[in-house]
Amino acid sequence: MLPASTPNLRGSEQPFKFKISLAGWSLHKAIYGNLVKMLDFPRIARQTFGIEAIELVNTLFEVPTQDYVSQLKKNAQNEGVKILLIMCDDEGSLAHKERAERMKSVQDHYKWVDTAAELGCHSIRVNMRGEEEGMAGNPKAIDDFVSRSLDAFGALAQYAGKSHINVIIENHGGLSSNADVLVRVMKGVNLPNFGTLPDFGNFDKDQDRYEGIRKLMPYARGASGKFYDFDASGNETTIDYNRMMKIVLQDSQFKGYIDIEYEGDRLSEYEGIIAAKRLLERYQQG
Repeated sequence: MLPASTPNLRGSEQPFKFKISLAGWSLHKAIYGNLVKMLDFPRIARQTFGIEAIELVNTLFEVPTQDYVSQLKKNAQNEGVKILLIMCDDEGSLAHKERAERMKSVQDHYKWVDTAAELGCHSIRVNMRGEEEGMAGNPKAIDDFVSRSLDAFGALAQYAGKSHINVIIENHGGLSSNADVLVRVMKGVNLPNFGTLPDFGNFDKDQDRYEGIRKLMPYARGASGKFYDFDASGNETTIDYNRMMKIVLQDSQFKGYIDIEYEGDRLSEYEGIIAAKRLLERYQQG
């Protein structure tokens, strides 16, 4: 295991502009490879990387029983680590053409709302998915997709609101990566516990990621910093972080958590997380 990185202590009284969290997906290869367990995640975040907040992924839970959730909560408390949210995948299509399927997906997310509340999270991250083939350039089909989304997300947000949990959508492929469509859904649901999790990386090649993030930030309850690789100076090679962080911190005045979601192949997961943390630290005070 690599030595622990230096925590965010620089001898300065200037407050940080934002806080750094660690997304569980950054360690998905190690978890799927049985090298570490999700139960170890709070300890790894704190002791190896000097990070005090984490974001979980439901598909990385080994056995999501009540005892498992209780142990995960205890492990986080023992390390002084906050669990911010649960990213929820593989729970059906919340924009399915059939209302019965949409409502089934809504109900399948209930358990993650309840788990998030138990763990002290502020949100669950969900996907805006449905039958989207052939919708590009078809305004009527997109209108129908948005209407279906309003139905499901409104119902899920109302349920989550009872537990003071936010429901947030990540631009995560398909129409969810079309910022204009996602903003329409935000405005249509219009509930105080409904928002976005802007991901810096999840845009198609023909989409302007910077303008997309600019449009999503007014609804953000968090932000997902995507990292693929770094040059010799420590700069991310796919995303212009100078430009991106200006949008997020200066233009949008965001002051919450930006997570590290490393998805590269050249560096190991541990090396990639450390490189990403060093890059984000440049912007915390600078």
